[in-house]
Amino acid sequence: MSDWLDALPKVRGKLLRDEPLGPFTWFRVGGAAEVLFLPADADDLAGFLRDLPQDVPVTVLGVGSNVIIRDGGVAGVVIRLAGRAFAGIQVEANHIIAGSAALDAAVARAASKAGLAGLEFYAGIPGTIGGALTMNAGCYGAETKDVLVSAWGYDRAGVRRDLALADFGYTYRHSAAPADIIWVEATFQGRPDDPAAVQARMDEITARRETTQPIREKTGGSTFKNPPDQSSWKLVDEAGWRGKLFGGAMFSPLHSNFMINTGPATAADLEGLGEAVRADVLAKAGIDLQWEIKRIGRA
Repeated sequence: MSDWLDALPKVRGKLLRDEPLGPFTWFRVGGAAEVLFLPADADDLAGFLRDLPQDVPVTVLGVGSNVIIRDGGVAGVVIRLAGRAFAGIQVEANHIIAGSAALDAAVARAASKAGLAGLEFYAGIPGTIGGALTMNAGCYGAETKDVLVSAWGYDRAGVRRDLALADFGYTYRHSAAPADIIWVEATFQGRPDDPAAVQARMDEITARRETTQPIREKTGGSTFKNPPDQSSWKLVDEAGWRGKLFGGAMFSPLHSNFMINTGPATAADLEGLGEAVRADVLAKAGIDLQWEIKRIGRA
């Protein structure tokens, strides 16, 4: 057993060894974490990061809605932020302050109730605020960069880092912020509006999502980023992959940029399907599709 496993930092949260990660993801596949850490609060997280040897890999897992955990599991420590300490949402004037484990949809609901417009699009994103910060999550014409004011978290050494919007260097589904920051909290700017009008726009987004996306399947959301002036779903469809099985995986007949686990899929099936489609689209359309779903761990 590795030395670091014999001398893990003392924590107030939970440290679980060889913990299966599949149940924490929407695809319900994948291997185990060498160590899974569930911090009690932000101070517990910071202390653990400070005391954990710097050469031990650290991976952050949110609600698992846009990730494939590979079948070989994840080396080092997987950190999952959950519970009240990381999922709180507060309204202060025209600002929404949300913990990184808060669901995007919950943040949208809080803004609607407070009569703040601009965050309605979060009702259509099945993830957490931490993931939204990391990838500039967005849908239906709006992105995180449009509403974010600032955020803070801890780097790999357990040092607090505070970033303003400009520090993120956001582009489409990409952030230039240091990759080792584990986000703890973010502040968003809303615009005063009639709560009923805000809720009506949210309802429209929710209804549209329910009729066009396989949200009740074991899925991971959008599989590929949209290339410039292109739609990934059209490219997947035109390559003939809509509804075509690959092991236990397929691209949904309802939305051909949504990969689903039909039941018996492995992580290798899902990633293999994605790579097969990428190769086919490149050969047929000359376009190199880029993954939006994050793949983590060992094959």
